[in-house]
Amino acid sequence: MKADKRLTRTARPDAVSSDAARAARTPPAPGTGPRPQRAKSAPPRPDRAGPPRLPARAKPAARRAPTVAERVLGLYDRARKAWDRPLTAYYLILGGSLLITLLGLVMVFSSSQIQALRYDLPATYYFNKQLVAAVLGTIALLLGTRLPVRLLRALSYPVLVLVVVLLVLVQVPGIGVEVNGSTNWINLGGPFMLQPGELAKLALVLWGADLLARKGERGLLTQWKHLLVPLVPGGLLICALIMLGRDMGTVMIIAAILFGLLWLAGAPARMFAGGLLAASAAVVVLIAVAPHRMDRLACLGATDPGPDDRCWQALHGIYALASGGLFGSGLGASVEKWGELPEPHTDFIFAITGEELGLAGTLSVLMLYAALGYAGIRVAGRTEDPFVRYAAGGVITWLMSQVIINIGAVLGLLPIAGVPLPLFSYGGSALLPTMCAVGLLIAFARSDPAARAALAMRQPGGRWSPAAVRRKTMRRPVRKRPSRER
Repeated sequence: MKADKRLTRTARPDAVSSDAARAARTPPAPGTGPRPQRAKSAPPRPDRAGPPRLPARAKPAARRAPTVAERVLGLYDRARKAWDRPLTAYYLILGGSLLITLLGLVMVFSSSQIQALRYDLPATYYFNKQLVAAVLGTIALLLGTRLPVRLLRALSYPVLVLVVVLLVLVQVPGIGVEVNGSTNWINLGGPFMLQPGELAKLALVLWGADLLARKGERGLLTQWKHLLVPLVPGGLLICALIMLGRDMGTVMIIAAILFGLLWLAGAPARMFAGGLLAASAAVVVLIAVAPHRMDRLACLGATDPGPDDRCWQALHGIYALASGGLFGSGLGASVEKWGELPEPHTDFIFAITGEELGLAGTLSVLMLYAALGYAGIRVAGRTEDPFVRYAAGGVITWLMSQVIINIGAVLGLLPIAGVPLPLFSYGGSALLPTMCAVGLLIAFARSDPAARAALAMRQPGGRWSPAAVRRKTMRRPVRKRPSRER
């Protein structure tokens, strides 16, 4: 029992304290002692609490490079937005027409030098005349941009009467001048002559647009007699007076303007088809009764000059285009203008352009004409004024049909009709009314409410107007009727 008591006795307090003191005096080995613990800070008191600490911002993930398809879609979207701006048509018409005119001046200077020297004239003779016509045409263009619509409609009838009088005077002996087998010129004194057939295009556009607009306001265009009379008889009268001078090319342009106006006025399909059949029959008759027109028709797709070199001009036009290659032989380095190609500075200036500037030059010219045509169609499609719609559509029909007939003849796809390339070929009588018509297109493009507001914003002190609403459609805007709801 004594032994058990001896084993179960607890250690003395002084012994325990001595062991703890010895352990406190002996320093622990490096790295073996317990880690010191930080004292936990007391929670902040509610009355002294600062702003809550925000969580740490996560690092942005690396941006993924856009794919080729995304880049293409982005470029397309930006181009579509830029293309749909209110001033797009305005800049396309102004810039495109000026570029075509400037490039035409350069090509007239290059292609007409040899022609002038052949007639013992100064090398810059034709270029100087074209430059004077371009300056006068620029004045006419600026004047056309400032003419109000009411004044244009008031001038349409006097201009038409003046053109008819001039076409009659052309057929008077001693007044009319014959050029290349066609009597469609009036001598103004000196080297300057006037071709009333070119003025007839502009007169028909203005008169036809005013006539259809007046009848449309009265609701008479749904009746075929009001749709055709007196528009078609007036156009046929102009065509008859021009055909007396044997200028079938101008008659084709006048007929195209007539069909364009009827199309814009909403002529029924059967009436339109009947008119096309009648016009085609008239063309066949006119070609059949004239041997030189039959010769031109026979030169379609010709590969040799034929008997009496009747296909010489058509064939050498193809030669000029073929020898140009991709970038051409260089400005002024044409070979065909040295007497091989007739009319290198008028009807076949596009062939010289292809020879000297190559495919790149001809495609550039075609793109400028395409931009001009698109802008005109856009103006005609967005306007609310019927007169503006008919006039813009008539001008674009005139210009684009003339481009197709001229370039088609140079390429050998259409018969040679003697139609100049608008704004590009030599000829002041053709350049002046064409630039005046382009000025009208510019005025129509500026008359759009959104374009007018955009132009006002670019002036000093200009402010945004509620009318400056971008319309993303080619359709004419419909005026909303006032709601009766309160």
